[in-house]
Amino acid sequence: MPGTSPAVARTFASKGYKVALAARSLREADSTDNQLNITSDFANPDDVVNAFTRVKKVLGIPSVVVYNGFAAAAWTPSPPNDPFAIPLAAFNRGMTINTTSAFVAAQQAALGFAELPAHAARSFFFTGNILNIAVLPSFMDAGAGKSASAHMMMAAAAAYKDRGFKFYYADERKADGTAIFKVDGEAHGKLFWELAEANTQGPWLQTFVKGVGYKNFDSLYRL
Repeated sequence: MPGTSPAVARTFASKGYKVALAARSLREADSTDNQLNITSDFANPDDVVNAFTRVKKVLGIPSVVVYNGFAAAAWTPSPPNDPFAIPLAAFNRGMTINTTSAFVAAQQAALGFAELPAHAARSFFFTGNILNIAVLPSFMDAGAGKSASAHMMMAAAAAYKDRGFKFYYADERKADGTAIFKVDGEAHGKLFWELAEANTQGPWLQTFVKGVGYKNFDSLYRL
């Protein structure tokens, strides 16, 4: 989501972390001593590997990784009454950004976590939304990608729990549990920091409300 990545980076930088941001719009020449900029397009999974290689070379193995695939770059709207009307190429692009590149990022993160000491944060966050458990007209391809990545986070949270690696799917909601369409980057940063600092895995599905934190809305939606 636009604005989320810079806000999360500011939060962690304020806590003493050196941060790296990867996006198509970033200029590597604008990097500073405390922020590494990497020009990347996650429609190409190789760019994810290249970003990790660059981070490890300049800053070291990352202990906290946030995958924030920009929805607009990964979404082709379909007619509300005809979800299969979008071109295959557009569907594949959305799945690559929302899922395939997220898989590569989580894979790279886990490889790095295995080399870090037990006191390191070793946390991976996928910034999601309500589409993994709810249908919104015209968002079928985005929902397919978010659902697949939510499953990855659920599986990873269980599989790596005993090793101290933490994996989360973050979904900001309104106070009543309904979808929020303008997310708050600072609220994401606060949540991610708290979860990264925790010693153990929390609920992998982190539905949360700004100013409140984690809130379980499972009873509101059933697929």
